[in-house]
Amino acid sequence: MNRELIFATSNLNKVAEIQKIVPPGYSISTMKAAGFDGEIEEPYSTLEENSRHKAVQLFETLQKDCFAEDTGLEVTCLDGQPGALSARFAGDERNDLHNIQKLLGLLSDTKDRTARFKTVITLILNGKEFQFVGICEGTIATALKGENGFGYDPVFIPEGQSRRFAEMTMEEKNHFSHRKKAFQKMISFLNTMS
Repeated sequence: MNRELIFATSNLNKVAEIQKIVPPGYSISTMKAAGFDGEIEEPYSTLEENSRHKAVQLFETLQKDCFAEDTGLEVTCLDGQPGALSARFAGDERNDLHNIQKLLGLLSDTKDRTARFKTVITLILNGKEFQFVGICEGTIATALKGENGFGYDPVFIPEGQSRRFAEMTMEEKNHFSHRKKAFQKMISFLNTMS
């Protein structure tokens, strides 16, 4: 028997990535493939609330098992900013370079450059909600370096490393990945259900 889980994303790469690690008997579909054409807003100030909001919107529309994730960068000396606003930190145009420039400007006079990436997944299974969190601790570099990845990867150095995420291959980055940690928790949970 195959159980479909709808992922609150339009990103086929994300779907393919998750499909590789879900237990046998589960298949992952995009919102669009499941018949949901709209955009889901992220109106809240926390990753937990935005993740839950996206999953609930999807479930209420489709009445099918689904999950959503929200990821953000939390900088210690900025009281956890940009957090849920990570993609729109410098404005609604979601420009990675502008976001990084704003972040580096805010950190220019501080010695505490500790930060963490955090992913929160909300799964709705049989009408019940579950949340899973993955965290990658690290620091913010003083300048951009590297060509890989996206978002804040050119300035984020995971704990215990000397290279930024943008200097790593996808396989290397996955070793530390907050998103992967959260998904592994969800997969472990699904394994107990099957």
